[in-house]
Amino acid sequence: MIYQTYYKSPIGSITLASDGKNIIGLWMEGQKYYGDTVTEEMIEKNELAIFKKTKKWLDRYFMGEKPSISEIPLAPRGGEFRKIVWDILCQIPYGEVTTYGEIGKKAAKIMNKKNMSGQAVGGAVGHNPISLIIPCHRVVGGDGSLTGFSGGLNKKIALLEHERVDMSKLFRPRRGTAL
Repeated sequence: MIYQTYYKSPIGSITLASDGKNIIGLWMEGQKYYGDTVTEEMIEKNELAIFKKTKKWLDRYFMGEKPSISEIPLAPRGGEFRKIVWDILCQIPYGEVTTYGEIGKKAAKIMNKKNMSGQAVGGAVGHNPISLIIPCHRVVGGDGSLTGFSGGLNKKIALLEHERVDMSKLFRPRRGTAL
């Protein structure tokens, strides 16, 4: 059985999904790939302990605290490569960014490969089923472009600004101008 609940955040409505013990999904309203890792019907169950704990984590995050990812039991659904990428995402410190290329280098090393396709890394980052907690918003292009956030560029910018990321070298890819 898969359960769901909703959370009102400063960036819009968020849906949480759980297997009863772990968070298996966190999607923002309008997010690309919304719920794509859950094939079962989701039943609303707002009083689950894991949902209460996750909502408190989100409250703290949006109040400017830096709650640890390890506080929430996570069980994202995906293949081995995607899980490796998602584990790497969890290592990006609050208020910092990394690039798809850097993630690719780390994933290649873990998988004992020479290199990793940028497209494969981008696909894994984009299909992260637990957005925000697994911080895919902290990934940018090697040139500083703000690309690849399934929640939308405006939400990515809002989250990075919330974390006080230095935005001076980051830019919107279509306009090519500094933020």
